[in-house]
Amino acid sequence: MKIIVIGTGYVGLVHAAVCSEYGHDVIAHDIDKDKIEAFSTGQPEPIEKYVNEPGLVNIIRETLNKSLHFSHDLPAIIEGTDAIFMCLPTPSNIDGSTNLTFYDAAAEFIAEVLAKRKDNRRVVLVNKSTVPIGTARHLENIMKSHGVENFGVASNPEFLAEGTAVADARRPHRVVVGCDSDEDFNILRRVYSQFVHHVRIKYIETTPETAEAIKYVANTVLLTYISFWNGVGAKIGERMPNVNIDDLRLGVTSDDRISTWGSFVSNGAGGSCFGKDIASLIYQLRRVNVSTKMLEASFEVNEHQKVYLIDRAITEAGFKFNNKTVAVLGLAFKKHTSDMRDASSIKVIESLLGKGVAAIHAYDPLANDSAANVFDPSKNILFEKISYFDSAREAIESSDALFISSDCEEFRGFSRTIEDTVKPPYLVMDGRRMIPDYNELVAKAFTYLAVGSRVMTPA
Repeated sequence: MKIIVIGTGYVGLVHAAVCSEYGHDVIAHDIDKDKIEAFSTGQPEPIEKYVNEPGLVNIIRETLNKSLHFSHDLPAIIEGTDAIFMCLPTPSNIDGSTNLTFYDAAAEFIAEVLAKRKDNRRVVLVNKSTVPIGTARHLENIMKSHGVENFGVASNPEFLAEGTAVADARRPHRVVVGCDSDEDFNILRRVYSQFVHHVRIKYIETTPETAEAIKYVANTVLLTYISFWNGVGAKIGERMPNVNIDDLRLGVTSDDRISTWGSFVSNGAGGSCFGKDIASLIYQLRRVNVSTKMLEASFEVNEHQKVYLIDRAITEAGFKFNNKTVAVLGLAFKKHTSDMRDASSIKVIESLLGKGVAAIHAYDPLANDSAANVFDPSKNILFEKISYFDSAREAIESSDALFISSDCEEFRGFSRTIEDTVKPPYLVMDGRRMIPDYNELVAKAFTYLAVGSRVMTPA
């Protein structure tokens, strides 16, 4: 199959690379010439400047100029195409609706190019991006308005988790394909031939609208489960005497019907999908007069969770942030990625700056540069208070308090480094419960405050 992937972000680049690995002739297209040139090198540094995913560089290097090509000239590559996957940014508007500016611009351009092609073979335009229910029909209308012939539209939502996206694309839990005709289903069966009759991977064929809805409902269920544990489980551990949150989680999830995933309480979920998708679904449901109270509550719990440890530090530990230096470890929204989109650390740092801290010492193994772009001092002079360090140890030196905001492995069991680097009185705010031996810290006069537990202060 000849496949064109429009958009080379996290989804597009991974999808293009893995499809090329399975032997398809894949051309990844982007209007950003700098990105295309970087990916065309096949080298880690320029590629990971834009997309940093474990294993991705190796696939690109192995398939580059064989089954994988890069281009910023769509008219030059359009002939003979079987499927065009649209992997475009779909950010949120202020009201929660999905901003389709990038999507519509790409769709209009694709339509113009397809209308002029010489090869009139059947081509399927596939929405890989998360788009509102009904967008496939919207895409169909754009194609028709430009006089495009012999085409189909489809929805094929992605379910990739950053940090494991390559593995997820190679061995997905399910492949969901929504089409209008057998002809279009047959084209996508050929694209995904290795999954169609797989004994462990569900290959689901449905309508385009159902496929679009599956992605929204899936992400909303996941965020709601996370919010349940943060809004109920964690609060029981924090407010009820003699309740151990770790034992509570273990006892509840020992039931095979209840997932362990999402039960690890934290300072909130971030990333490019959860918050954006639940906000979009709320907007879509309101438009058809459906109550969204449960979804609103899930969203609000998650947003509250990102900063409430700072409020607890003030009210429960008596900590005064004014003129203090606070280390923030873990800037990306999760480990194994440099992605800062909707990261909990953003609200943590903004809240700390609002409390009047003197300085913030920041560290992340992958996301320092991405964070520096988010916290650009030219946009807010307060961001000049943020310094970035090359190690967690360096970041906590000369600090008065620590906030752990992501689950990087190097932060687990960090107590020895804390003991060796700083002296009490010192406050540890553990947003990911990364320090299991916290009792040893408290015994040495440190104050420990974690999601799901009461504040622990020296005797």
